[in-house]
Amino acid sequence: MPATTVNLPPRYLDPRPIGSGGMGDIYLATDQELRRDVAVKVLAARYSQDVALRERFKREALAAARLSGNPNIVTIFDVDDHDGRPMIVMEFMPGGSLEAKVKGSGASAPADVLPWLDDAASALDAAHDAGIIHRDVKPGNLLLDARDRVQIADFGIASSAGMTSFTQTGTVLGTAGYLAPEQARGERATAASDRYALAIVAWELLAGKRPFESDTPTLEAAAHVNAPVPSLHAANPAIPAALDPVFERALAKDPARRFATAGDFVGELRHALHDEAGDTGWIEPVPRTAATARIVAPPTSSRARWWIPALIALVLAAGVLAAVLATRGGDSPKAAPVTQPKPTTVVRTVTSRGTTVQLTVTATPPPLTTAQTTAAQTTTAAPPTTTAPVTTAASTGSGTSANNAGYAKMSAGDYSGALPLLEQAVAQLSGSGSTTEAYADYNLAYTRYALGQCTDVLTLLDRSQAIQGERRPIDQLRKRAEKSC
Repeated sequence: MPATTVNLPPRYLDPRPIGSGGMGDIYLATDQELRRDVAVKVLAARYSQDVALRERFKREALAAARLSGNPNIVTIFDVDDHDGRPMIVMEFMPGGSLEAKVKGSGASAPADVLPWLDDAASALDAAHDAGIIHRDVKPGNLLLDARDRVQIADFGIASSAGMTSFTQTGTVLGTAGYLAPEQARGERATAASDRYALAIVAWELLAGKRPFESDTPTLEAAAHVNAPVPSLHAANPAIPAALDPVFERALAKDPARRFATAGDFVGELRHALHDEAGDTGWIEPVPRTAATARIVAPPTSSRARWWIPALIALVLAAGVLAAVLATRGGDSPKAAPVTQPKPTTVVRTVTSRGTTVQLTVTATPPPLTTAQTTAAQTTTAAPPTTTAPVTTAASTGSGTSANNAGYAKMSAGDYSGALPLLEQAVAQLSGSGSTTEAYADYNLAYTRYALGQCTDVLTLLDRSQAIQGERRPIDQLRKRAEKSC
């Protein structure tokens, strides 16, 4: 732990130690000028006279400052030298680290892990596009803000284009549990090394332990080089076996076999989970819903109740789907007009994380239409099998951003708003061969079909499948389109 007292410039009030990172001690202080709490990292006193380490400490600030403005990288406010010790003033992350999450609760649910990985992947891809390799990606350097979003910290051993490297081939930098095989062999780290480390973090978050945990750091580093990738499903049977092939690629010994971007890796994890969950059907719009929720057993904290709104939404969707399917009797509506069906009431009692919620849902299905195309034109519910967006390097950044924005509108049922964004994404990502391009193709096909527009729907599905292989959502949408287009 850092010293309990430290000499900081007068503007930083009431410094108190909160941890250590790399070569520095970290203090929480109040910045009088910014009027906010900040984290102040001070080079440890034992290193203050070491010229090489002072330079390395300075590099952390320079590397992070080059990425200033990225929402998933800790913001650097100031760099100073006080009382003979360099210091970095940065954003304070009140949520702690993912390392604390693993130590405190073991394995986390995929629904929690995927957003964290999305954040980390976005930051790493942005850093890599700027020519910066982190080289020490691990849970302790993935910090959480007040809204549980991940921001990457500690670029102290980062390598960067335009900065003179003070390490040589044969020097091992990083943390043994997260070293890529090439790093463990003393070779120079690349962006692929960071992506390998992120995959180790993902495996650990989902399993509650690292894949190559050993008695000593030396044995663990050697396992990265020589041992086969263990099955995540075997380590945690609650995780589908469909994720194992994703990790086999992400943790490949050969860097060339790994995913091209961190965003592609996380997107493939999500896709595997979606495929395992299966299709939930084509849900028609519902004019009215009413729901009441009663807490039967109070949760331990307000933070633990985050899942309740999502749970209510899921049960609402289930009630709506049940009402719609009950009136349809199949996937295709009859041509004869029918009267408006009666409202359907569904009661669900669900227990999760120690809390039981009883939900009563009343759903009034829409009138049945005479053609499936007409039904598609009026669809407003979020698509059940759409492919979630991922973040890739900035070379396709604008296309990725357009896909993300379009997907958000799709999920909200705003297909008209999603259409131009997804058309832009497909145009900009075309030919990249990335997983993101495949997702954009599928999302545009789904949106056009939902709007009753058949233009290139089948072609887009073919292009998506050519990149990512056969997928159940693609096959199901193709069958629908072949019937009505």
